[in-house]
Amino acid sequence: MTEHTEHTDVLIVGAGLSGIGAARHLQTSLPGKTYAILEARDVIGGTWDLFRYPGVRSDSDMYTLGYRFRPWTQGKAIADGPSILRYVRDTAAEAGIGEHIRFGHRVIGASWSSADARWTVEALHGTETVTMTCGFLLMCSGYYRYDQGYLPSFAGIGDFRGQVVHPQHWPTDLDYAGKRVVVIGSGATAVTLVPAMAETAGHVTMLQRSPTYIVPMPAEDAIAIKLRDMLGTRRGYAATRWKNVLMMTLFYKLCRRRPAMMRDWIRKLTVKQLPAGYDVGTHFNPVYNPWDQRLCLVPDGDLFRAISDGRASVVTDRIASFTEHGLLLESGAELEADIVVTATGLQLLALGGAQLTVDGRPVQLPETMAYKSMMLSGVPNFAFTIGYTNASWTLKADLVSEFACRLLAYMDSRGYDACVPVKGDPNVTERPLIDFSAGYVLRSIDQFPRSGSRAPWRLGMSYAHDVVTLRYGRISDGVMRFSRLPRAQARPEAAGATSRR
Repeated sequence: MTEHTEHTDVLIVGAGLSGIGAARHLQTSLPGKTYAILEARDVIGGTWDLFRYPGVRSDSDMYTLGYRFRPWTQGKAIADGPSILRYVRDTAAEAGIGEHIRFGHRVIGASWSSADARWTVEALHGTETVTMTCGFLLMCSGYYRYDQGYLPSFAGIGDFRGQVVHPQHWPTDLDYAGKRVVVIGSGATAVTLVPAMAETAGHVTMLQRSPTYIVPMPAEDAIAIKLRDMLGTRRGYAATRWKNVLMMTLFYKLCRRRPAMMRDWIRKLTVKQLPAGYDVGTHFNPVYNPWDQRLCLVPDGDLFRAISDGRASVVTDRIASFTEHGLLLESGAELEADIVVTATGLQLLALGGAQLTVDGRPVQLPETMAYKSMMLSGVPNFAFTIGYTNASWTLKADLVSEFACRLLAYMDSRGYDACVPVKGDPNVTERPLIDFSAGYVLRSIDQFPRSGSRAPWRLGMSYAHDVVTLRYGRISDGVMRFSRLPRAQARPEAAGATSRR
């Protein structure tokens, strides 16, 4: 470390929804702290700037996907991608967060020194490696690869004379007007793409190996609008947020405890959305129970309308191979296509691919256990953000930031320099960090930290419970260990430290 290495109290990795929220929490709760954000890309927005495919939108309502501290005031509860991107960027602009962001800095490694109680972080900036130090490292880099989506190995794909497109790398000049489009997949991306492309395409076919639970939801929340009129913007937003949290929680618990009843309810809802005699049993009857995988929301039933109008259709089959003119299915049927969209999912990537080292020892993530689903056993002064699978991402991101701020304030008030969760209970058994049967999770979950069978290592999927434990629970719980550097060892911050105005 040279004397010119920049130092901050807190270093945030990622300038997407989570990173901007974390910076805002930090500025508000701990205005004396210095911080910087390292962002691999050249703009604010993360996911909501990366994905540019037609119809891109949230798969959660904006009253819970929005920040707790900044009300969502637009009419649509299920918002389009550009609106969410503006919301994130406006949040950053209003708080002056942009001046703290170092764009084009991809973090490749971070090394903790117990002797100095600080992280040394390395980031690639063009062809150069930039080094910074910080007292606390907060990873808000999401959990999937930005540079590459998941693409299965399809036989004969090189024979296809049309165009193959992955939603994560959507060409800005793709012209699909009047063309035959096949969208491979049945997840949130596919059910978004199909009705959006069907508005101008000749016909769009959603080709799925197996069905997904798809539930219609009003694009506008009438109760939210009434609450805002009655209570005002901020209190109305807070009331709507909790209303939606409670409704989501009830729905999730019913799905887990009464799966047969909820499967039947969703099926009846689907039948009402589609023409009489439609083969719901084949195309909308998943083999798994509701919420074993994430449900897909469709605003105002737009996917079902596109099917009912004849602009779109669903085929449930497996691909034998690509052909010159489309796809040959295992049933022997052929689907002709001008464009094939491979909405085949994400590739998970823990901590943005950064390698952590603690006192010279590389951290093997699968050997660590996640404390309160946001810190790692044996890794000091470190936190990361992964949202809920059964609710909006930002609900958990807000709580992670709040807890990190509480933790830092606690350490400051007692003169601590380091904190680290220590797994000392031999009766805690390992469980997956993301307890979800979706393919994109199962493909890569062995590369992630583990969760445990008991608190505070148990994976939390209840927002209300996490509000109590993360926002109000004890910081010193016997699992989190604190330490101080010898006072004679305390050093002035490295030259070039940032200051928050």
